[in-house]
Amino acid sequence: MACKPVPDHVPPEMVKDFSLFTSPGMERMPNGDPHAAVACLHDAPPIFYSPNNTRDGRGTWVITRAKDQRRVLQDTATFSSHRSIFASALGENWPMIPLELDPPAHGVFRSLLNPLFSPKRVMVLEPVIRERAITLIDRILAASTSCDVMKDFAFPFAVSIFLGFLGLSDKERDTFVGWGRDLLHGENVKRTAAALAIVGFIDELAAMRRKEPAGDFMSFAVGAQVNGRPLTDEEVRGIGVLLFVAGLDTVATAIGFDLAHLARNLKDQQLLRSEPDRIGLASEELLRAYSTVQMIRVATKDIDFDGAPIRKGDYISCATMIANRDPEEFDCPNTIDLAREDNRHTAFAHGPHRCLGSHLARREIVIGLEEWLSRIPDFRIKGGTAPITFGGHVFGIENLILEWS
Repeated sequence: MACKPVPDHVPPEMVKDFSLFTSPGMERMPNGDPHAAVACLHDAPPIFYSPNNTRDGRGTWVITRAKDQRRVLQDTATFSSHRSIFASALGENWPMIPLELDPPAHGVFRSLLNPLFSPKRVMVLEPVIRERAITLIDRILAASTSCDVMKDFAFPFAVSIFLGFLGLSDKERDTFVGWGRDLLHGENVKRTAAALAIVGFIDELAAMRRKEPAGDFMSFAVGAQVNGRPLTDEEVRGIGVLLFVAGLDTVATAIGFDLAHLARNLKDQQLLRSEPDRIGLASEELLRAYSTVQMIRVATKDIDFDGAPIRKGDYISCATMIANRDPEEFDCPNTIDLAREDNRHTAFAHGPHRCLGSHLARREIVIGLEEWLSRIPDFRIKGGTAPITFGGHVFGIENLILEWS
């Protein structure tokens, strides 16, 4: 899609031809490295205007420094989260909750949902998570000495945990993964069809749970109250859609990038095999180095931001993959150091909208790596194959074929 004209208030010298969707390194390609491509932005000004940095071709201001991104993400009064990014694909205007709500409404729903994703709740889920990882890996080992990691492990593992949280079986997993892929990475027609399918599914599930509660997340949502009243149908939909979309892609993608790194860097692989207690710390470094999500905010008023004339309605991009390669924030940011400490990365965002499911995501990633490394012998990328990577609103990796002796 052609980008929209640069607004008159943007100085020409602040415009940079960059896009997380279309710039070199962002295209879908074998053995690509979109993270290295965005790391080069730290040679540019700390804030610039990109004429085409959203899926629908809109321009955004791009914040490159981690400290500046934190300023934006913390200031919800000036930089709003309410974009209805999912609903707008359907010509509608309801928010994903709580992601696209601003305070004080955000805090009301965040308080409602926080207990479901607390460290204590995640600890209860841990045996189920570990059992699922072991079952999948043992099945892979019994079948072959190679596998397509994304298809055979990362997606089945992450999505099955999320489906269990929703109270659903694994039977339609591939359908749901397909919806997520089309929504996050597909062209307009596929994206709209996927959005319609997801909304229809969430609405149908909510109606079913109102009639027959089942002790799962959707039963909780339809029975919950805020400010002394039940949730509206639109609010239940907004919560359900956010959980659905968040559970389909990001954890699986993180595991894929992690295993690709370990397959290419055998010293790191051997370190974690010989000292598995390091996996937790190492996973934080891998989250930093291979962050995958861009956050977009909308200016609620005119503001001068470090010399940038941001105007009301302008989009502001806070891409985690850029901030987490900031040399002002991290020593040797393009070196993946699995022993790095004081790792102040923003892979799960920052401020009031910090990822609600970060505790669960962290445990899934760590458990997935622990069980993979303890069961699969020394692995490498299979000869004659090349992982395909791509940029976008959420970075991705596919066709990751690993083999072992």
